[in-house]
Amino acid sequence: MFLSSVILLSTVRRMFIFYARNYVQTDWLMQGELIFLLFSFLMRKSRHTPLWHQKASKRADGLVLWDYHVICIQRKIEGEFPFLVWDLDSTLPLPLPLGSYVSQAIRPSFQISPEYQRLFRIIHAPILFRHFASDRRHMKDSNGNWMAKPPDYEAIVAEDGTMHNLYEYIEIKTDDVYSNKTIDVKDAVFSRKLGAVANDLEEFFTQIL
Repeated sequence: MFLSSVILLSTVRRMFIFYARNYVQTDWLMQGELIFLLFSFLMRKSRHTPLWHQKASKRADGLVLWDYHVICIQRKIEGEFPFLVWDLDSTLPLPLPLGSYVSQAIRPSFQISPEYQRLFRIIHAPILFRHFASDRRHMKDSNGNWMAKPPDYEAIVAEDGTMHNLYEYIEIKTDDVYSNKTIDVKDAVFSRKLGAVANDLEEFFTQIL
């Protein structure tokens, strides 16, 4: 079961009210109604993840190198496009069909150095809400000062009391990429704490239709 468009639109309105640009992983988690969605952490071991059409860019093409990035992927039961992407840092329309988002923002056809090849950690929202924690320490400099003003709402704490485990979600290596021979991809996404890792977002989602 997935959210109806009416509930999702209500959630999106709330999402923008709470939105704080430098705290992307916290923004999504503040929305309790998103429990039937999927989340994807985009990242690279080098911590340089290229994405286009990003609001933070000063370039005409919107290119930004993120240390990591989070998008929300909505599964639709009906309609031409089964998966829609919500990226609050993007200048592209919201929501955008997965294929359009991949071609315009991720640009897999663009020839980039192997060190910048993106990997994707996909996790079912209820699992993420249960286990994810961030006390925002990664947003402080070496002197303990905020590099950006934190949002007013409380930091995310996991159900077991864990205060910070962001590193578990963004530390990734090529060997983590799922293989049909070694992993049940649906089981990984919908039941495992850290979900599943893929190197091709569109191909991955054909596995969980």
